Amino acid sequence: MTANLNQRSRDVLRRVVEAYVETGEPIGSRSLARQLGMSLSPATIRNVMADLEETGLLFSPHTSAGRMPTDAGLQLFVDGILEIGNLTKEARQEIENECAADGRTLNQVLDEASKLLSGLSHCAGLVVAPKNESALKHVEFVNLGPGRALVVIVTQDGLVENRVIDLPLGMPASSFVEASNFFSAHIVGRTLNEVQETVRQEIAVGRTELDSLTREVVEAGLATWSDGGFGKDVLIVRGQSNLLDDVTGMSDMERIRALFQKLETNETLLRLIEATEGAEGVQIFIGAENELFSLAGCSLIIAPFSNSEEQIVGAIGVVGPARLNYGRIIPMVDYTAQIIGKLVG
Repeated sequence: MTANLNQRSRDVLRRVVEAYVETGEPIGSRSLARQLGMSLSPATIRNVMADLEETGLLFSPHTSAGRMPTDAGLQLFVDGILEIGNLTKEARQEIENECAADGRTLNQVLDEASKLLSGLSHCAGLVVAPKNESALKHVEFVNLGPGRALVVIVTQDGLVENRVIDLPLGMPASSFVEASNFFSAHIVGRTLNEVQETVRQEIAVGRTELDSLTREVVEAGLATWSDGGFGKDVLIVRGQSNLLDDVTGMSDMERIRALFQKLETNETLLRLIEATEGAEGVQIFIGAENELFSLAGCSLIIAPFSNSEEQIVGAIGVVGPARLNYGRIIPMVDYTAQIIGKLVG
């Protein structure tokens, strides 16, 4: 639709959106004329704004008030008028530091990434965590005392997962060493799912030389990987309280409550991934134009991240009010998705 707007209309729409993003308030033709600094009278600008309103890009919240962008106007601005800025060197370094593996689990890294985006954007940061399909490098069982052990999994890309398992009392230390050695013989270069299948088959047909106690340690580890969250998609949302900062009435509160409910459903999680499939870079969904939430006054900026085989395995983004600082937040989301993509391999 931007091709159908002349330069004057584009300039007016851009200024109305910028004023709305900054203040959340409508802007009138006189104020806009002063800002534009052009040889346009308030009457001329008023006519342009009336034309934009007729096409559904602006609206007037009150009689004789200024104009604000509609959701369609915001979407048009983002898609065809917005000039995206570049991240500063400091911002890039901060994102890289917060998203470094440093011995943390993948979910811990993603949790920090969502917190980072929340803090930088002053909105809610969200991540759809991928299934961990990285090849394994090391598995170890550590005795924590009577009836408890720690399973440590290290992937070849440096990520670490830890789980505590319950075991029968009196388990000898040799069983933990044997279990660790057993996995070491099967894991190198294989994914967690592949290791699970191989180990289960060997135990089932009795091809292992494990004694009964060691087999209990191995099977407890397998059960933990299946039930404890390994290899499962997770939706992480941080900074929800930021969405309440601009609440000015009951209608706003109801809108935010409805958004929280949408974010907590499995259907939403799946659609977040689907929304990024086949797309390149950052996707922006705004208000009533928003295919995911269809909630007026809310926006979602989201980008996929891919593994080394260029398969989309997750998504990261920001959700907040429609008057986001799009020019600032879009490159943040884009760069964070790139860094996370390098981590997942």
